[in-house]
Amino acid sequence: MDQNIMDFYHKGSAFTDIPNEYFKQYDIKKGLRNEDGTGVRVGLTKIADVVGYAYQDGKKVDVPGRLYYRGIEISDLIHGRYAQDHVFAFEETCFLLLFGYLPTVHELEDFIKVLQNQYELPDQFLENVILQMPSGNLMNQLQQAVLSLYDFDENADDVSVANTLRQGLSIIAKLPSLLCYAYHSMAHHFERASLHIHYPLPNYGMAENILHMLRADSSFTPQEAKILDLMLVLHADHGGGNNSTFTNVVVASTGTDIYSAVAASIGSLKGPRHGGANLQVCNMMNEVIEKIGMDADDESMRQIQRQLLHKELYDHSGLIYGMGHAIYTKSDPRAELLKEHLAQLAKEKNEEQRLAFYRRFEANAKELIQAEKGICVSANVDFYSGLVYELLHIPHDLFTPLFVCSRMVGWLAHNIENKLYDGRIMRPATKYVGNLQEYVPIEKR
Repeated sequence: MDQNIMDFYHKGSAFTDIPNEYFKQYDIKKGLRNEDGTGVRVGLTKIADVVGYAYQDGKKVDVPGRLYYRGIEISDLIHGRYAQDHVFAFEETCFLLLFGYLPTVHELEDFIKVLQNQYELPDQFLENVILQMPSGNLMNQLQQAVLSLYDFDENADDVSVANTLRQGLSIIAKLPSLLCYAYHSMAHHFERASLHIHYPLPNYGMAENILHMLRADSSFTPQEAKILDLMLVLHADHGGGNNSTFTNVVVASTGTDIYSAVAASIGSLKGPRHGGANLQVCNMMNEVIEKIGMDADDESMRQIQRQLLHKELYDHSGLIYGMGHAIYTKSDPRAELLKEHLAQLAKEKNEEQRLAFYRRFEANAKELIQAEKGICVSANVDFYSGLVYELLHIPHDLFTPLFVCSRMVGWLAHNIENKLYDGRIMRPATKYVGNLQEYVPIEKR
């Protein structure tokens, strides 16, 4: 930025500075958070609930984490589905989140067919939108692609519930193609990699098609498809208060089209404070393993964790990425489910030692953070999700776009719920704390 512009900014700092004490003075919830770290409630929902603490005798206390989809605990949903062989857990989850109940066999089959019939992109979309305009950032590319779908929709500005559902299901069905094609286009253009394009197969589920379209030989094992299906389920929703879902509802409340609302949500998820934490975990853990090896004893592990906490290692942020969560305290149910199902994938990939290292790292980090900071933390979903993706040989650039592919159904469900039961434009208030000034003609300044 031009230095003169920054000089103007610094010159005006006396007029623009908002001291921290103002937030308490005017009872403003900074970052929409209460003093105890809990979020400020901004709406009502029946779609999902995130539980990480409880109140006893008026005090906030830590409890094991719970995640509910339409009142069904996520662990029950996963265990019930994974007793079966086929990999349509994500599709079943989409049905549940959108319609509020678990489908019958025939209802699920019909719903899956609705999605499968919309896998294909519009004619010339791949050539004109994705291949001709590759981007160095896949999240930006996804935003552009979703916005471009608007131009192929004859009823793009119809924001009725029925049409929004139609549009949203179409976007959900096309996202695997969008993210895989965007990745191949980027790799071909910027890294000179060979370009291969596989069309989605109409009999595959979402997870299967992602692996099929991503890999040059289209091959994958049943275990790989099941674990990716699980990943999609675990990221499908996380309540109405997460940033990208809140963004979607805020933008949609203006009466704009769903393509604009989804593009805004993708922009929100692109931010490293919301999406992308699992990539930070992978990079941190790879550096840790490089320094001490996977055979390191617990004391060596704790020593390197102290270096992370004391800003002496990795990115010098003072964070152990993947440990702790804004809501969950004693446990993140998504991380617990991943740990449980990761064992089979690690065995298939001959990476059992690596998984064991992650487990020991988690246990030692919990003890160290409790001792040094006096707070109870657990591994969050990002601590293990990045490991899942790496064992699946999914490129780092696709970690956050896969989050989009999963969370799109949550965005759609909350978008529709808000249309049905509120419908007003979201317009939070702010408090003006600046001074009043007299206008001075320019010749007298």
